[in-house]
Amino acid sequence: MAEAKSELKMEKLTLHDLPGVGAATAEKLEQAGYRDLMAIAVANIGELVETAGVSEAVARKMINAARDSMKMGFETGMDVLKKRELVSKITTGSNSFDAMMGGGFETGAITECFGEFGCGKTQIGHILAVNVLKEDSEAYAVYIDTENTFRPERIQQLAEGVGIDPQDALNRIMVARAFNSDHQILLAEKAETLITEQKKKVRLVVVDSLTSHFRAEFIGRGTLAERQQKLNRHMHILAKLASSNNICVYVTNQVMAKPDQFFGDPTTAIGGHVVAHASTFRIYLRKGKKGTRVARLIDAPNLPDGECCFEVIEGGIKEVL
Repeated sequence: MAEAKSELKMEKLTLHDLPGVGAATAEKLEQAGYRDLMAIAVANIGELVETAGVSEAVARKMINAARDSMKMGFETGMDVLKKRELVSKITTGSNSFDAMMGGGFETGAITECFGEFGCGKTQIGHILAVNVLKEDSEAYAVYIDTENTFRPERIQQLAEGVGIDPQDALNRIMVARAFNSDHQILLAEKAETLITEQKKKVRLVVVDSLTSHFRAEFIGRGTLAERQQKLNRHMHILAKLASSNNICVYVTNQVMAKPDQFFGDPTTAIGGHVVAHASTFRIYLRKGKKGTRVARLIDAPNLPDGECCFEVIEGGIKEVL
């Protein structure tokens, strides 16, 4: 009984209960995105010193107190399995595509889709947004648009195709246009406020495309390290958003051709190992014959590599047998 009361007390702790945190410090932390104890617990000392203007000693005490209250130790595989029961799947509308993905696009994870222009990356983002609204009448989708590719007219077509009200679908998709990489990162952080402050049931976050601004702003080998560090931070924000809120994060990625590869497909995704390691599932999209598209699952923690063929039509995705 005493243990249960202790756990309840821990759950009710807020930023104001941490040592060295007053009203002004708490406000600075919240403005910087540190809204709960978990955010403090996983932060490093340098971040808190810079953000809140506290000393290293106070920052260390804050982090230790947050970690002590969060039970951040080991857990059994059975505990992890029980948490996995909360994971749901978002259908693509294609049986073969869903089968390749183990039932659909998984919540609590980042799925990266890369391929050349016109291969269907944006179409899948639109289709997932509509399908998640169909599956849950209270759900919302967030669409971070970096290349001006979001089309409300396409959402209306897809909504009619799956039998839901087009106006309702548009009202439940929150769209933001990102004009540079800093704005893009900020919007990913703002997505959290839709859940915590506006109490919206966000089940899908689409970033289309992930790397276009980073690719345009950081030119030449001399800026590569800085670009990768910034991209790494962005991916960690998205990963935390997916994991802590059980959200499906779908990101599209651009590609480049390797000039030194003489055999096989020279196409490779932008972002290198940073994006590859941070993505839970990776799908390579390419154009097929007669207007079809081919999706190949090349990386997944629990699924074999697979391939499926589909065609994008007005109402969504059509099977290609």
